[in-house]
Amino acid sequence: MSALLQTRGLTVSYGGLHANSEVNIVAEKGKLTGLIGPNGAGKTTFIDALTGFTPITSGLAEFKGRDLVGLSPSERALNGLVRTFQSLELFEDLTVWDNLIVMAEKTKWWSFLADFVSPNRTLGIEEQSDWAMNLLELGEFRDRLTLDLSHGQRKLVSVARALAAKPELLLLDEPAAGLDTIESQQLGRHLRSILAEDITILLIDHDMGLVLSVCDYIYVLDFGKIIAEGTPEEIRANTDVKRAYLGESAGEMQLEGGTDAANSLSAERKQQ
Repeated sequence: MSALLQTRGLTVSYGGLHANSEVNIVAEKGKLTGLIGPNGAGKTTFIDALTGFTPITSGLAEFKGRDLVGLSPSERALNGLVRTFQSLELFEDLTVWDNLIVMAEKTKWWSFLADFVSPNRTLGIEEQSDWAMNLLELGEFRDRLTLDLSHGQRKLVSVARALAAKPELLLLDEPAAGLDTIESQQLGRHLRSILAEDITILLIDHDMGLVLSVCDYIYVLDFGKIIAEGTPEEIRANTDVKRAYLGESAGEMQLEGGTDAANSLSAERKQQ
């Protein structure tokens, strides 16, 4: 497998503070890569740096072999690097369908001319939106305002909206935040189904159970630095992760034992 995204020595500094320090990761095409760490570890700063919302102080970030430095957020998105936000960023006064249509439309300055030349151009946009909505089983909410949905449903709409742009790499920023156990399980199964659509995922979260159960490879971030990396099994057994992420006793309970739901999802991942 080839590296779709990779960083080498990526550092983001604010004054004398290193929010990210010498971060090296690789997201392989076709894989679900996880980046996990406690609140304040620098996870969102990292995704902001990759997507152009905060500048990289030093180091390298490459997507499809191309240096990302100098590209605007919109240029990175048009190139296939699409993200979600913790704050969801949905248009709450629009329906689920309209939210997806907005994201599927890659608007450029000449788009209005294209509408005159090819009035059927919007059919492709509708197909993309319909595909994303059905993939995450949101069809029954098509005509509902996102404001009227539950938190878990809104999270799925946020992911579907990003999918409607047909990305090559989908970066998910804390998609499990605020979800209960059942909703987290459902999200995990949806994420694995997305991989089958030739979309690579970088999952950034602090939900240890979700990340361990669905990811192929995991990086652990603490105080802006990568402290461990490996397969879910290797991370589960890593004493440094237990100590730094959860504390000794909590780490042993969560990483070694896990929940039945997490183990079930993990078994499904291995079968794929």
